[in-house]
Amino acid sequence: MKIVHLSAECYPVAKVGGLADVVGALPRYLNKQSANASVVMPKYANEWVSEHEFETVLSGSAPLGHWQFDYRIQRETADTLGFPLYVIDIPGRFDRPGVYTDEESGGSYWDDFERFASFQIVALDWFNRMEEKPEIIHCHDHHTALVPFMITQSYRYMDLKHIPTVLTVHNAEYHGVYDKEKAYLLPHFDERDMGLLDWDGRLNCLAAGLKTCWEITTVSHSYMNELAYNSNGLEWLFQNETQKSRGIINGIDTDVWDPETDPMIAEHYSQRKMAAGKRENKRVLCDRFGLDPQYPTISFIGRLVHEKGADMLPDLFRTYLESPQSVNFIVLGTGDRSLHHQFQAMSDRFVGYFDATLDYNESLAHQIYAGSDFMIMPSRVEPCGLNQMYSMRYGTVPIVRNIGGLKDTVVDIGTSDGYGITFNDFTLHAAQDAVQRAIDLFQDGRKMAGIRKRIMNLDFSWNASAKEYINMYKQLSE
Repeated sequence: MKIVHLSAECYPVAKVGGLADVVGALPRYLNKQSANASVVMPKYANEWVSEHEFETVLSGSAPLGHWQFDYRIQRETADTLGFPLYVIDIPGRFDRPGVYTDEESGGSYWDDFERFASFQIVALDWFNRMEEKPEIIHCHDHHTALVPFMITQSYRYMDLKHIPTVLTVHNAEYHGVYDKEKAYLLPHFDERDMGLLDWDGRLNCLAAGLKTCWEITTVSHSYMNELAYNSNGLEWLFQNETQKSRGIINGIDTDVWDPETDPMIAEHYSQRKMAAGKRENKRVLCDRFGLDPQYPTISFIGRLVHEKGADMLPDLFRTYLESPQSVNFIVLGTGDRSLHHQFQAMSDRFVGYFDATLDYNESLAHQIYAGSDFMIMPSRVEPCGLNQMYSMRYGTVPIVRNIGGLKDTVVDIGTSDGYGITFNDFTLHAAQDAVQRAIDLFQDGRKMAGIRKRIMNLDFSWNASAKEYINMYKQLSE
């Protein structure tokens, strides 16, 4: 079965969030189950792209409204990702340092719609010319959500109309909303169908995709249910499309995230040799940040944004940093500039107990997963979450808010089969109680060791999820 994934991100080519991890792993696991999956994404001007070789498979021009633009479709020659990777090179659109934002201003690019619309148009033009067309077109988030609309409505793509389209919503906070006049940049369609692009008087890319795709998936069962009452204005639409919707929990790439072989951590370890491995990795981690490894170490990795609950962290951490209890806190991430300033001030004030690296650092992230005792995720919104799975793979106990995919993957230690620490309400008091439970657990060495062994034995690989996707693709193709 020929499956093509369209995405703005793919690890390790270009990563902003969890979308990249999914697109960088799922196709490989699909191929392990005898599928023929590939990825098509924009060609960015970044380090990974510059260090790999590509061969051009197609050159041409395509329309964007009344204008024509040139493009090249190129394949990564060595297939280093375990699946064919194709990049679409559009001069002047993606040959910039940032994926979504201008690194100088910190804001979105002025031609955001034109960038991703042209990317999708080129992909469909290419599919149109293929002798052996895709059997499934799998789109990811709003950056590719105009594909189902164009396939079903644009006269240019009538030969593709029979191909099933899947739209996976990784984060419904972001819709891709623009002025309705932008619609006239798309290949011609019947203007009576303009309503398919419209939501609340604007052109809404995600809404258009939800209305016109064959199947909607989200990245956890709980998040699928939550979208019906919390999707940033699309609640009614998700309610109305439930008959073609399903949640499939994300997996993690257990080849990349493996403490026995991970080249980014200081000491390799397995479940059997977990105690010594965790101890050495914690020592290295604490040395890096000037912390004392005898104390419980609680870390946060992620974007410093509202959805992740990062604005709660300064007050939460100060509760313990200003108390007689000795606890280490580490932050790795970037985002809200006001949070950057607060964390920098806290690093100066609480030397020896708190430190932050306000940057994206993949190798450091691996070391933090390996060396921490706990990983905290106080998210307001968490469609699936991968950090809690990475943490458990490395024997680090998650402290999570009971929402979305966190609810589906972390069971509280208060139950007979529990292995994590959860809290329900997004309040400082609830988070404080959860952190205190973690500190108490750390003091009970035997119980802590037992939970670490248990979570390292949990299977969060892509194998089961890939089977669910294969079954869905087969159902759509029948």
